[in-house]
Amino acid sequence: MNTEHAEKTSFWRSPIGLVLCGFLAIAAVFVVLEHRAHLLGLWPLLFLLVCGGMHFFMHRGHGEHGAHGHGGQLPTNKRGDDER
Repeated sequence: MNTEHAEKTSFWRSPIGLVLCGFLAIAAVFVVLEHRAHLLGLWPLLFLLVCGGMHFFMHRGHGEHGAHGHGGQLPTNKRGDDER
């Protein structure tokens, strides 16, 4: 009876997986080199989209803008004295 059992290796560590990783890396380098002008032309648009997205999503924690119910004024101390 054969008591040896083959160890299963990951696809990415098999010879075919390593060749595929190498091929994908080389293909990525050629795509970047051949389309560099297109990619560099998109940087200003990407920068504007990131800034706009950060502005939109970062203002969530500020609460309601415009101070609804306060007449446009910031809330003051209930006792009326400064806490310095």
